[in-house]
Amino acid sequence: MPKSNLRYFFAGILSFAIWGFFSIPLRNLKAFPSEEILYYRIFTSLIFIWLAILVFRRKELKKDLVYLSFITNRERRNILLQLIGSTLLLTSNWYTYIYAVNNVSLQSAAFAYMVCPLITAFGGFLILKESLSRLKLISLGIALLSILLLATGSFVEVLWSVIIASLYAFYLIIQRKMQHLDKLNVLAVQIGFAVILMLPFYLLKHEGFPQDLWFWGNITLIAVFFTIIPLFLSLFALIGIPSSTLGIIIYINPIIAFTVAIFYFGEYVDAHQLFAYLLLLLSVVVFNWAIIKDIFTFKRKNI
Repeated sequence: MPKSNLRYFFAGILSFAIWGFFSIPLRNLKAFPSEEILYYRIFTSLIFIWLAILVFRRKELKKDLVYLSFITNRERRNILLQLIGSTLLLTSNWYTYIYAVNNVSLQSAAFAYMVCPLITAFGGFLILKESLSRLKLISLGIALLSILLLATGSFVEVLWSVIIASLYAFYLIIQRKMQHLDKLNVLAVQIGFAVILMLPFYLLKHEGFPQDLWFWGNITLIAVFFTIIPLFLSLFALIGIPSSTLGIIIYINPIIAFTVAIFYFGEYVDAHQLFAYLLLLLSVVVFNWAIIKDIFTFKRKNI
């Protein structure tokens, strides 16, 4: 990987490393309905992201508006359809993940991000024509073996995992096609569309404004640290690396998430699950072997 692309690779790693700890603030809000967590996550994210753009990134916003004014109506329509489609996928992914963490199991939510890289990598290969080397195919085979070892529990949990994974995988694939717009601006518009989408449901079921400071503290943490920052990092990463590579980096998420489930929440893990997690880690190393070699080569040249 060229030196200039390493920052995109590290942005992808950081985004999914952050998401690995997402279950902690979500479990803090277990007493609240999943819909309420989703509503206020989206509303709070919208406020913070537009504040950041209007204060720090007005230049990028003006640049995107100029770009949109010069392209054809057909290109603008395609961008609008991509924004709407990606918003539906992202919002659905958020809801299903929140529901799974608080109502199904932490392991079903983490397992989703084991399935997601396979869908993303093959989707990138089939839809975006991204190449997969023999080494990367071997890596996907190792990951698939790990998933099969873990998929011996409840069918309901596995089904939830596949749904969550598919939603996020196709969101990433759509994002990879949107290369000409600033990623934070794209995310801001998507969150804006998500607010428009969810507002009727919120008004229909609204029973009162939460007064609990514990709720708002965790919602703010979720909005800023577990929504805006990692999503921006993952979209930024897609500028310089294929969606298949970003897809395989997602495995960092479940590895951390399962570690949190075991050591923070005290969930039990048996020997065959531990072996499966180690296989996942091996698949990440194998898939990104060329990048890892570049990193160590770059370090040796600078010593």
